[in-house]
Amino acid sequence: MSKKSKRPIPNLGQPIIETHFHLDYLKEQPIEETLAQAKSVGVERFITIAVDPGNLDRVQQIADDHEAVYFTQGIHPHDADQYSDDVDGRIRAAAGHPKLVAVGEIGLDYFYDNSDRKAQRDAFCKQLEIAIALDLPVVIHTRDADEDTQAILSEYAPKMNKKGVIHSFTSGLALAEFCLQQGFCLGFNGISTFPKAENVREIIAATPIDQLLLETDAPFLTPVPYRGKENAPKYLPFIAEQIAETKGLLVAEVLTAAYDNSMRTFF
Repeated sequence: MSKKSKRPIPNLGQPIIETHFHLDYLKEQPIEETLAQAKSVGVERFITIAVDPGNLDRVQQIADDHEAVYFTQGIHPHDADQYSDDVDGRIRAAAGHPKLVAVGEIGLDYFYDNSDRKAQRDAFCKQLEIAIALDLPVVIHTRDADEDTQAILSEYAPKMNKKGVIHSFTSGLALAEFCLQQGFCLGFNGISTFPKAENVREIIAATPIDQLLLETDAPFLTPVPYRGKENAPKYLPFIAEQIAETKGLLVAEVLTAAYDNSMRTFF
């Protein structure tokens, strides 16, 4: 193991909000330990993300059980084939819960095509309608679907009082510029630290500091220098440092802006 890989996780001295991870997917340690380790490096709040009918209730229960944890409700494009009137009703039924902060994870994924593309588009549109009806922001996943994502958001974004985030942004500059113009934030995670992710760093450089969010997408996409380990929100400081380096800013500037952006978007 290289000396770099042994670098301790820094506490950067400012509060951080984990805006996107899957707490119910983390397996290496108990939830309480995962949260405690993250808090020890400054992570103050956590948003655990719903993705399929099977974990809509689970993420809500986790949030109910842990003071610093908030949750979303939504169906990921991978599971769009499972979208139904019952699922639609379950998402709407969570309205008014004090810890529900967004509709998501919703969107389009034409890279894996785990669900029929028409089903993905239909589920995406229906959940955007829920967000509009409930006056909630959205958490959007898009991969290899830039044109359809932009077309759908062109229709729905003007109706949204609260926008939200395009999370784990890896799409092209054209979609980034469109989403930023519409008022969405872009979420960046450990991909920003990958040696070959110049395309992502180019988007980070072009993203206004007041439209940028920090996330891990844990347990996936562990940042350098801890590649190979299960990801966790305790690694957020490495992402903040990379964003600061990419944008030529002080880490303190990135942390202050990301915290303010997270509060404005979700709380």
